[in-house]
Amino acid sequence: MEILLVEDNPVDVMITRDALYAGNLCHNLHVAEDGEEAMDFLYKRGRFASVPSPEIVLLDLNLPRKDGREVLADMKNDPELQHIPVIVLTTSASEEDIRTSYELHANCFITKPSDVDQFRRVIELLGTFWSTMVKLPIK
Repeated sequence: MEILLVEDNPVDVMITRDALYAGNLCHNLHVAEDGEEAMDFLYKRGRFASVPSPEIVLLDLNLPRKDGREVLADMKNDPELQHIPVIVLTTSASEEDIRTSYELHANCFITKPSDVDQFRRVIELLGTFWSTMVKLPIK
């Protein structure tokens, strides 16, 4: 499975990568450190010209340069990208962020646990669910 993780926190990137790979749930994890880089990846611009299209996006909301809300809105308004499931994975538990994410057509919203072991478990469950139970569209 090709996963694009849009995350600016290197610790969260490491935990996510470790949890996905430990459970043999991810063949390729690609990381974009901000919203602009995520859009370059999705549109295969610049150094991302030859990357595969992600089958799923794990998206933080609070990002530098272009925040996750903008990335989500851009993705879901583009017929070429709107089919890609987007899981909002953020530290926010704000009702406004939850409502806005779903209004922008996020597939789910998960607040990152502050406990590392719980965060790792959430990632493992996410990986299992999306790689074994969900049927994704074939491009």
